[in-house]
Amino acid sequence: MTTNKTPASAGRRIDEPTGTETVGHEWDGIEELNTPLPRWWLYTFYATIVFALVYVVLYPALPMIDRATAGTLGWSSRGDLAREMSAADAARAGIVAKIAATDIEALPANPDLMQAAISGGAAAFKVNCVQCHGAGAAGSPGYPNLNDDDWLWGGTLTDIEYTLTHGIRWEGADQTRATYMPAFEGVVDAAQARALAGHVLSLSGKAKPSPAGAQMFADNCAACHGAGGEGMPAMGAPALNDAIWIYGGTQAEVAKQILAPRHGVMPAWQGRLDPVTIKMLAAYVHSRGGGQAAAPAPAEPAPDVAQGTEAKTDG
Repeated sequence: MTTNKTPASAGRRIDEPTGTETVGHEWDGIEELNTPLPRWWLYTFYATIVFALVYVVLYPALPMIDRATAGTLGWSSRGDLAREMSAADAARAGIVAKIAATDIEALPANPDLMQAAISGGAAAFKVNCVQCHGAGAAGSPGYPNLNDDDWLWGGTLTDIEYTLTHGIRWEGADQTRATYMPAFEGVVDAAQARALAGHVLSLSGKAKPSPAGAQMFADNCAACHGAGGEGMPAMGAPALNDAIWIYGGTQAEVAKQILAPRHGVMPAWQGRLDPVTIKMLAAYVHSRGGGQAAAPAPAEPAPDVAQGTEAKTDG
């Protein structure tokens, strides 16, 4: 029986060029020198062992069934994150209080406060809204683009805040926005739906006018969408004359929406987000490009200075 092992003490000798003892192994004339590890490397290695032992004692390290060992310092990444978030909340408490105390329509009058609200809203948008409206708020089929100036329910800060607070067709929210377009399937046939869709497209110059479609539009659609298709935000009826479409702008897609309309749903954020965060979200959405200004308040009647008394009504 033969073996490839060489006794440790056998064959050892001093390598003349280096003055280092060999380990006694030889392969095809090549010998291994018994060169010791550098002291700096050994000390570094021992230091890492000591560091690891100290770390295991002080910090969470060893995995258990549902958590790691606690460590004698009581530190945890979750606790550290909570402390940092608390510090951040404390740092911005002042600006949050100012936003909370300011009427939403008055925010634009204070550019610094408005910008702070927009920044806070942008952060909240990334967490809560990008799933439907996209990271750039450009929307997608079925989800409105928030960068244009087309608003289903109004684009003032107050309108947007209301929509965010109560949602759209959101079950369980008593004050949610909840109008529905009737389905015309069974009322008009496919050919009539195409003619009506053609007239709808003609309102934005996307098709030739259709007398038959125009008459059907006047009889069935103008009450909500306006005679010229300008829309009616109070009812959530979209404008049809701006070539902006949620469910597609081809004649077939518009006809499909006429026959069997689809209705979007948005959650009511009241109860999920605090009022200040909703206000900041409204400021951010309003800033995306199409935000509308609130209508000016009606002027109070001027006093009748000619007679030196206030104006009086008849009787």
